[in-house]
Amino acid sequence: MTLTSGHRDALAGSVLRPLWLDTADRPAPRPALAGDVSVDLLVVGGGFTGLWTALRALERDPGRRVLLVERDRVAEHATGRNGGFCEASITHGEANGLTRWPDEYDALHAMGVRNLDEIEQTVERYGIECGFVRGGQLSVATRPHEVAWLEPDEPGFLDADAIRALVDSPTYVAGRLDGPEECALVDPARLAWGLADAVESLGGTIVEQTSIERLARSGGAVEATTAGGTVRAGRVVVATNAFRGPLRRTRLGTVPVYDYVLATEPLTDEQLAAIGWDPAFGIADSGNHFHYYRITPDRRILFGGYDAIYHFGRSIDPGHEDRTATFETLAGHFAETFPQLADVRFTHRWSGVIDTSTRFCAFFGRAHRGRTAYATGFTGLGVGASRFAADVVLDLLDGRSTERTRLKMVRRRPLPFPPEPLAWIGIQLTSWAMGREDRTGRRNLWLRLLDRLGLGFDS
Repeated sequence: MTLTSGHRDALAGSVLRPLWLDTADRPAPRPALAGDVSVDLLVVGGGFTGLWTALRALERDPGRRVLLVERDRVAEHATGRNGGFCEASITHGEANGLTRWPDEYDALHAMGVRNLDEIEQTVERYGIECGFVRGGQLSVATRPHEVAWLEPDEPGFLDADAIRALVDSPTYVAGRLDGPEECALVDPARLAWGLADAVESLGGTIVEQTSIERLARSGGAVEATTAGGTVRAGRVVVATNAFRGPLRRTRLGTVPVYDYVLATEPLTDEQLAAIGWDPAFGIADSGNHFHYYRITPDRRILFGGYDAIYHFGRSIDPGHEDRTATFETLAGHFAETFPQLADVRFTHRWSGVIDTSTRFCAFFGRAHRGRTAYATGFTGLGVGASRFAADVVLDLLDGRSTERTRLKMVRRRPLPFPPEPLAWIGIQLTSWAMGREDRTGRRNLWLRLLDRLGLGFDS
């Protein structure tokens, strides 16, 4: 792809701000913790994992005293910065699930579909207005060697003519449309704000601008120290994901990776007709370095993915968010995908940091002699899987043997990432190799070695 002045012009005037958070409807900040409190359950983190955990805890036990503590603001980071794809998969796709847990995959898939159904039911029960729509997801091949990955001999395969009848892009050579049971689209920030309102409506408490400085077992409880006071909790769930949390044992389990996104100005009727795209379903490429894109409720195209940038030392810094080279690359790819929209400009550009694990999906564990539980490592598919994770960590805290806690996926942790500089070297080499596979269709020795070790780095 050759970048042109037109690609850069399309970005001119865009603001470095997540589209979903750029609204006058955003809730006012909640106050920070002030004083000492005692609760039954402390939830650390105000993203999807923490919000679902607090809500499910209150739905299971309405009398439980639940406090959710957020260092920044609810939905400020990955939860409010993603593409709004709410997928049924809790294993980061069928291929990953079948490779890692072949004997459990049917059960994992069924649990994932049921989990998505229950998310929809929650949205309806609490009247959460978040643009939730069950339209499915279209996977597209843009290179001839990717066609085989879409299983041409299986029902549901779309050849070039069939897929371009759904969405008209000259880059498409084949596709497959997964139905509404597999994926929904949602405004993720409004979903998170709605979940927070639901938590408070059931008697839970949420505080923001409150960082946990220390978490330690204290007698028969766990004590969390903050600048504004101390929380004594019977049980704790840590849901900090990409951000460094208070549990040392999770710190090598994930690496933080920056994902980048663009959003166009709202499209006209004529522009939408030119591509023929039903806004009910989202689209994703079939490659390793893939794009994901969808039409928002206000008729913009959100276009993200491709680059997944890791910074040496597991660095998380606001300075990493405005990466000109990546935004220009995305603008160029958008122009190739939809040349009919050459005059469309981008109004928003942003990035978010996600937590990547070596098995591409969440893992779980306990600390403080079972009084604390955690879930982390969602690798970009946490919008839906976070609700499943909430039920897992609550089961673990209750010491219950359930269909969830008996899963190998839950009982076994992935191999950790190595320390620096090995992590940086390995990730750069893997990213290069995955890009080469995208171009050639061939998986080299390095990637085959990682496959055998059960390791990886996903875009």
